[in-house]
Amino acid sequence: MDLASIIGLILCFVMCAFGIVTNAGIGNIGRYLDPASAIITFGGSFFAVMAMKSMADYVGGLKSFMLVFKVPAVDVKGMIQKIIDLSNIARKEGLLSLEEAASDLDDEFMKKGILLIVDGTDPELVRGIMETELVSTEDRHKNKITFWEDLGAMGPAWGMIGTLIGLVNMLYEMDDPSSIGPSMAVALITTLYGSMLANWICAPVAGKLKSNNANEIMIKEIMIEGLLSIQAGENPRVIEEKLKSFLSPGDRISQEDGGEENG
Repeated sequence: MDLASIIGLILCFVMCAFGIVTNAGIGNIGRYLDPASAIITFGGSFFAVMAMKSMADYVGGLKSFMLVFKVPAVDVKGMIQKIIDLSNIARKEGLLSLEEAASDLDDEFMKKGILLIVDGTDPELVRGIMETELVSTEDRHKNKITFWEDLGAMGPAWGMIGTLIGLVNMLYEMDDPSSIGPSMAVALITTLYGSMLANWICAPVAGKLKSNNANEIMIKEIMIEGLLSIQAGENPRVIEEKLKSFLSPGDRISQEDGGEENG
């Protein structure tokens, strides 16, 4: 489980609850609970997004919420080392020896690239096939990211709609001054709900999915460059230096230290 996401979302709620309790007191928490406002804001937001999507994309977007709590299996340094190991095998035993090594791999994307190389596929065609799959993967990820961005945009908008509905009702009751304050408070609750939906749920979820997507795309790009370098017969040391360009300076030092220890 991704503790950062879990703790972050919980603490966001705690901050809101702390503000409510500090200002209104525990006994007045009910002031911030209004079923009609919740129905307008949350119902309107989710159903507006439903109208934008196909049902499959909508359901997929909802399910993607759980991806936030999973730790992505992304080990860039480990992947670079794996490619270097494969390049050493290919250099000593030839490209055909990679077929046996591919059977031990868990990553289907990398396994596919190795098998294309073993089959003698033209390097440009290998790149084209793998980059097409890469683009397809990124498009699927962007569909889920867009779902949360759209929902985040709908939250404040439907919160404002709820506020306007409340204000209309308040204006009809202007002849009773004692009702103006409570009516205005109820009207503003929908804006509060919309802002919470956008900034407590949607923005963090979209941000985490973007981060996960960037990491997955980067590691797949490393695979493509590494496998094509192996196919071209480049020296393992050259391949290592090329792939380390994907790492930050700090990670490059760590990678070098790890390589020396392994050696």
